[in-house]
Amino acid sequence: MDTEAAIVARLREVVGTAGLLTDPADTAPYATDWRGLYSGRTPAVVRPGSTAELAEVVRRCAAAGVGMVPQGGNTSMVGGAVPAENGGDIVISLARMNRVCAVDPVDLSLTVEAGVTLKAAQDAAAAAGCLLPLSIASEGSAQIGGVLATNAGGNNTVRYGNARDLVLGIEAVLPDGEVLHALRRLRKDNTGYCLRQLLVGSEGTLGIITAAVLKLVPRPAEREVALCAVPSPAQALALFARVQRDDPAALVAFEYMSGTGMDFVLRHIPGTALPFAPAPHYALIELATPRRNAGLRAALEEVLAAALEAGEATDAVVAGSGAQQAALWRLREEHAEAQRREGASVKNDVSVPVSLVPELIERGAAACTALVAGMRVVPFGHLGDGNIHFNLAQPEGADPAAFLAHSHAIMDAVADVVRDLDGSFSAEHGVGRLKPYLLASWRGGAELATMRRIKQALDPRGLMNRGKVLPAE
Repeated sequence: MDTEAAIVARLREVVGTAGLLTDPADTAPYATDWRGLYSGRTPAVVRPGSTAELAEVVRRCAAAGVGMVPQGGNTSMVGGAVPAENGGDIVISLARMNRVCAVDPVDLSLTVEAGVTLKAAQDAAAAAGCLLPLSIASEGSAQIGGVLATNAGGNNTVRYGNARDLVLGIEAVLPDGEVLHALRRLRKDNTGYCLRQLLVGSEGTLGIITAAVLKLVPRPAEREVALCAVPSPAQALALFARVQRDDPAALVAFEYMSGTGMDFVLRHIPGTALPFAPAPHYALIELATPRRNAGLRAALEEVLAAALEAGEATDAVVAGSGAQQAALWRLREEHAEAQRREGASVKNDVSVPVSLVPELIERGAAACTALVAGMRVVPFGHLGDGNIHFNLAQPEGADPAAFLAHSHAIMDAVADVVRDLDGSFSAEHGVGRLKPYLLASWRGGAELATMRRIKQALDPRGLMNRGKVLPAE
C-alpha cells in the first residue's frame, strides 16, 4: 500500500507544486466548515487546473484507495465539503477551474467551469444583457460546482426554481476517473436517463462536477421591491396569495421574517434601519418583468393598498431607487450574520407545503420553547416556496455550549412537526455530514435502497465524499 507521502507525491506529478497544498496552515481553511461545526484533517488539498488534471487525480486516488472530498467555496451549512478528523481523505478544490467559457444571449445559455463563483457567473450573464436568476446569500464565494452539487435554492425559487431547474448540461469526473461529457445546450434531449440531474444534488458523493451549461433569462426592464409589516404568519401567507394571484409571472421572491430576527439585524448590523415602526412579522416582495413600461410599480402599489385594507399588512413601503431596494434586501440577507453575532443558534432548513407555513411556525415554536426555557424562535426565509429556515437562538445570557448540547433534540422537535405536515427536513441546504441520521426514517424502504444501489454502482468502494448524505449501514 502506498504511504501518504507517496500518494501526495503522485498527485504533485499531476498538478504541480502550485496545485497542491500540504502545509497544515494552508490546508486548515479547507478542513473546517464556515459554521465551525466540523474541523477535520487532510494530508493535502489538490487544486487541479483542468478537467484532464482532475480526472488523473481521481484515477490515482482511486487506484490507491484514497477518499476524496470535493470542495467548492466551502459554504455548506451541513458540513458537506470538509474532510473527517482521521485525516485520510484528500480535499479536491475546484477553485482554479474558474473560467467563463461562453455566453449566448440568443440561446440564453451560460457555460462555466465549476470553480466560477455564482456572483461571477451572474456578472457574466449581466454583461451579455441577460440574467442568471439563481441568487443565494453566499453567492460571492459559493462556486457553481458546489451550487449544483447541493441543488441550491435561494431567494428566487418561487419564480425560477432551484439550481437543478437551471441546468442544461454538465461535465463531471466520475469516481473511477472517467469523464462524463454531457455539456450540452439543448432544451430538448430525450435520449435516456438524465444523468446531469443525478449529479445535481448528489453533494459530491457520485462524482465531481467540472463544468455546466446554465439557463439564462432576459434581463428585467422593471423591478420593484417592497417591505411590508404583517400581523402574523397567516396574514403573510394571505398577502403572498394576493400578490401571486395578481401577476404570478412578475413575482420573483416572497420572503418572511420574524420580529425577533429583524431585531437581531437592527441590533448587530451597522447601517440597517426600518422604513416604518417595528412589527411582529415582515414580508419582503420582489417583482420583475422584461417588459418596458409595464407599470409594475403602480400594480404593486394597488395590490398593497388592497392588502392594507384587508388587514393582511399594517404598513408597507416600496423602494424608490436601486439603493433603497438593496437596503430592503439587506434586512433579509443579514439574518444569518445577525444571528451569529447574537450568539449560538440551532439551524433547521425545512420545507412544508406553502399553505402550511403558518402552522409550521406556530407548532414548531411551541415544540422548541418547551425544550429550553427562554430560547428565542427566529424563523425566516422563502415563504413563497414553503422553505423556512427555522432557527433557534440561545436564551439571552445563556452558555452557548450548554445550549448547543440540545441541538439534536431541538432539530428532532422541529423535524417531528415538519414530518407531520408532510414536509422535508432539508429544503435547500442538503444532508451533508450533519443530517444523514435522519435519512433512514424519512427516506427508508425503496427510496433509500435505490440511493444505495446508485452509490454502489458508481462508487463501489465508497471513496467519494464518504460519510456524507447516506447513513452508515
